[in-house]
Amino acid sequence: MFSCVKPYEDQNYSALRRDCLRRKVLFEDPLFPATDDSLYYKGTPGPTVRWKRPKDICEDPRLFVDGISSHDLHQGQVGNCWFVAACSSLASRESLWQKVIPDWKEQEWDPEKPNAYAGIFHFHFWRFGEWVDVVIDDRLPTVNNQLIYCHSNSRNEFWCALVEKAYAKLAGCYQALDGGNTADALVDFTGGVSEPIDLTEGDFASDETKRNQLFERMLKVHSRGGLISASIKAVTAADMEARLACGLVKGHAYAVTDVRKVRLGHGLLAFFKSEKLDMIRLRNPWGEREWNGPWSDTSEEWQKVSKSEREKMGVTVQDDGEFWMTFEDVCRYFTDIIKCRLINTSYLSIHKTWEEARLHGAWTLHEDPRQNRSGGCINHKDTFFQNPQYIFDVKKPEDEVLICIQQRPKRSTRWEGKGENLAIGFDIYKVEENRQYRMHSLQHKAASSIYINSRSVFLRTDQPEGRYVIIPTTFEPGYTGEFLLRVFTDVPSNCRELRLDEPPHTCWSSLCGYPQLVTQVHVLGAAGLKDSPTGANSYVIIKCEGDKVRSAVQKGTSTPEYNVKGIFYRKKLSQPITVQVWNHRVLKDEFLGQVHLKADPDNLQALHTLHLRDRNSRQPSDLPGTVAVHILSSTSLMAV
Repeated sequence: MFSCVKPYEDQNYSALRRDCLRRKVLFEDPLFPATDDSLYYKGTPGPTVRWKRPKDICEDPRLFVDGISSHDLHQGQVGNCWFVAACSSLASRESLWQKVIPDWKEQEWDPEKPNAYAGIFHFHFWRFGEWVDVVIDDRLPTVNNQLIYCHSNSRNEFWCALVEKAYAKLAGCYQALDGGNTADALVDFTGGVSEPIDLTEGDFASDETKRNQLFERMLKVHSRGGLISASIKAVTAADMEARLACGLVKGHAYAVTDVRKVRLGHGLLAFFKSEKLDMIRLRNPWGEREWNGPWSDTSEEWQKVSKSEREKMGVTVQDDGEFWMTFEDVCRYFTDIIKCRLINTSYLSIHKTWEEARLHGAWTLHEDPRQNRSGGCINHKDTFFQNPQYIFDVKKPEDEVLICIQQRPKRSTRWEGKGENLAIGFDIYKVEENRQYRMHSLQHKAASSIYINSRSVFLRTDQPEGRYVIIPTTFEPGYTGEFLLRVFTDVPSNCRELRLDEPPHTCWSSLCGYPQLVTQVHVLGAAGLKDSPTGANSYVIIKCEGDKVRSAVQKGTSTPEYNVKGIFYRKKLSQPITVQVWNHRVLKDEFLGQVHLKADPDNLQALHTLHLRDRNSRQPSDLPGTVAVHILSSTSLMAV
């Protein structure tokens, strides 16, 4: 994975480090200088900030002191609890932080080789579909010789301050980290997919079934290396960082550092007793101010748990910002949870393997309105279909599909201000099985995401077999920006962009003809198919001018619901469209009958109940059964 890491702003860490060692100087980053431009994008500076290297702040500076821990971090003067919470989650995952902090042993200070130190560090972040290597110098902002932003418990430990500086460089400045989104940082640390969950809207506090299902999903995410955070929504400015009577803080991001089922009881009784409690361990980035309700550090509830179990859980009575809660209380007091799932695409894994499709796109404007690709959401019907469109297939009878769109992160600068996200979202439509060209009219909406001014939008949905079109949009038309679309399915989905509006005109068009009519055929179902006492294992084939569409097999029913659609660009209007019904057999499929349809351009929406005919006869066959077909014809190629 990391052989493909791209140097950020073309700064090559190894080359810069070699050059500094050769010249015997400490690195000074020209792209993120030790000036106010790297601190603020607006407003007047506060106290005089002095940029100091770790060796000028303390003796014996280290990247890590006694390893790395979620307890290392403390939030500084900038309001980036969201980033610190994400770092706390990251610190609990060795496999993840070693990706973010590459070559950490080589980057560590070596007191025995002072001449090998060049004052340069580098860190990896996942940004917009690729891993980038961000280079920084070790000059950090201080006031009164104290770090003013993220810092560690140990005065001589600097990993969190350096990671924060590299992340601030990506964002444009330190102030750009004030009031961000934990989900963004979790994705940037992992390359995973973030899934926000609104606990209030979902009513998880009172719905035990939904709560248990959510806990199981969180347990799975945590056990498979994912990251999770929780927060309490602040409705007003006065609510921000307001402490509740229970000890929790509003408008504040907490890192989830453990998820487990806790066994109640002591000794053999605990072993044989089946009672377990769903519990979550959280950490306040401030490193203090904890939950004071049931199962808090000093509460009597811990007497229900054996000493060995408490030690295994790491229960302490220190005000270190980390505490346990039952999941029921989490759902009662917190309003939002963010799960960052690590999507497994390795075929060598024992866990579920996903197939990923990753496509870059853009909302753009053009002099010719028909070429615009920024039409806004479905509220803007006149321009909606101008948006980019992507097609994918679900190839199983039913499949879980994960879809995420992420807009390119905006940088903050002194000249342009803070980078603001566009309000984005997407709709998913079930279309004809053989569609190859862009949609120009509404089809059946299969699913839809929320619209939000977030960097990324995620949707998990279960869909039946078929072909689908995703239309990612900005909420309002006319806005431009780049985005990344990621689609995860159980089997390859052949996801791709639809670029053409209609069949292209080629040199062969004048010889072979160009389509004069578009016909959509929708086979709804059949009745009276009695191949066996339990019904037929039937399917439908729609044929037109050499093109054909086949439905999935409907097993063991005399009244199948095919619900299959095909779209045909027709050159020879005199030739009929054929609908055949077949019965699936182990050795050889059995033909049950067919009907010939002549699309009538004057009858745009007709529902036909047609008796089956065999292939060799013009008369209805002796085989019982009728098939219901819906025909939609149009003389305009752009109408579908």
